[in-house]
Amino acid sequence: MKVVIALGGNAILKKGDKPTIKAQIENTRRVLKKLFPLIKNNKAVITHGNGPQAGYLLLQQEKGIGMPLDVLDAETEGQIGYLIQQILYNLLQKNKVKKNVVTVLTQVLVDKNDTAFSKPSKFVGPFYTKPQAGKLKNKFRIKEDIGRGYRRVVASPRPLEIIESGVINNILNYSFVIAVGGGGIPVVKERNELKGIDAVVDKDLASQCLADSINADILVMITDIDRVYLNYKQKNQKGLDKASLKEIRKYYLEGHFPPGSMGPKIEAAINFLENGGKKVIITNVENINGKGTVIVR
Repeated sequence: MKVVIALGGNAILKKGDKPTIKAQIENTRRVLKKLFPLIKNNKAVITHGNGPQAGYLLLQQEKGIGMPLDVLDAETEGQIGYLIQQILYNLLQKNKVKKNVVTVLTQVLVDKNDTAFSKPSKFVGPFYTKPQAGKLKNKFRIKEDIGRGYRRVVASPRPLEIIESGVINNILNYSFVIAVGGGGIPVVKERNELKGIDAVVDKDLASQCLADSINADILVMITDIDRVYLNYKQKNQKGLDKASLKEIRKYYLEGHFPPGSMGPKIEAAINFLENGGKKVIITNVENINGKGTVIVR
């Protein structure tokens, strides 16, 4: 079966970790060992977040040496893709699985007229104090992340097409693939040419777009909690072990899944199943072979 496995950014650089390569290698090795049974038995594409890594690169922009976001996305796709690629290759060799791994720098087409560009809301990069934010407001768009501080905000347009999806689908016949890192590199079309744009595409929605494009059977989204919850962190919270598309759509419309947390994952799950996917799994890496939320048509 074809499986798309979306790793959250914290799977590779956990909250509180120092941003060292050693920490990222150790975390990546731990995650891939857990996921290995799922990967080796399927035609698997691994996607990943890049929030912590991109955040550290964005710090460079304060010193006037930064790159535009599309280039930073490409940098982190290469950086994290390399780590996953090498560690997974070594696991395959150790387990005598004769298959290769390749990282594909992935461009994601968005609409330059998407309303997200007029109302940027995606928080990126480090936190600032109010005085620091004041000094940066002429350089970036800065908003208050309520209760946490001030951060830069950028547009998060919807993914329309994975430019390299056909290539990725062909590669899956003989290799595992790492793609759509950090939501992919956002691009727009101008006079039939692709051009990078300053934005961040949601990683889960981009993963779902890729899963649709290659006719994947299963979409797995690895997060930092064991399953999807109704009334999350409230006294009456309830974990979901299994749900139908009809049920999860109902819960979504009732507002159980806020945009800043589980919302994009549930939206991706609904889209994937409506477009022909068979199953969605949402869980953390520790429970990938046990607990978790399974959503089916």
